[in-house]
Amino acid sequence: MGVNLLILAGTSEATAFARAAAEAGLAGTVSFAGRVARPLRQPLPQRTGGFGGVAGLRSYLRAEGITHVVDATHPFAAAMSRNAVAACAAENLPLVALTRPEWAEQPGDRWTRVADFAGAVAALDRPAASVMLAIGRMHLGAFAGLPQHRYLLRLVDPPETPPPFPRHEVIVDRGPFDTGSDRALMEEHGLDIVVSKNSGGTGAYAKIAAARELGLPVVMIDRPAQPERKELHDAASVLDWVTHAGADLGV
Repeated sequence: MGVNLLILAGTSEATAFARAAAEAGLAGTVSFAGRVARPLRQPLPQRTGGFGGVAGLRSYLRAEGITHVVDATHPFAAAMSRNAVAACAAENLPLVALTRPEWAEQPGDRWTRVADFAGAVAALDRPAASVMLAIGRMHLGAFAGLPQHRYLLRLVDPPETPPPFPRHEVIVDRGPFDTGSDRALMEEHGLDIVVSKNSGGTGAYAKIAAARELGLPVVMIDRPAQPERKELHDAASVLDWVTHAGADLGV
């Protein structure tokens, strides 16, 4: 039986691995959750949408004859990662997570680390400021109770409904970004503080480096806890894992 991958996508690492897998002649499907309206075109067949929890994912794995699962979702997509671990364990399928190291505080950074979005909201319970809310569109509502601030929102897609803030500006753009451009953006908008998820990787780090150069404080939201699983950090290592995973179920 040949390899038939399910790549749970949502990161640049997922695209890099899909490209490497296609070049190696491996079959598979790249799956997006549907959070982004225009996901990048992939070198393998792609699908969009959820699976319907663990039970739905198990059904999909069986119906499609999946042999290996590569979880390359965003570090904050913890629910999908938990479902993948549970479904693969139940179906006795090998799973690996293709992860990116989280960002670490550097000299000159002014971070306030918080455990979750509620912590970030609490950190912004302060007098009016100009805030870059770099968290994606899914969690904007958590900050609706802080209308005193002026918000700069950078989103991959235009918002389907108006953001819940009386004073805001939306910039629709897709990374990777560079430090110089992000510094200019922050200066242009007179930003006082940046709120960011600790996504890791290089594509979104520019805002963190720019904030450091400008001496701006950053509210950094820690990643949610992930289930125990095998983790690798580059496409080549995952390709090697695929060739050996028959004897090692990736746990």
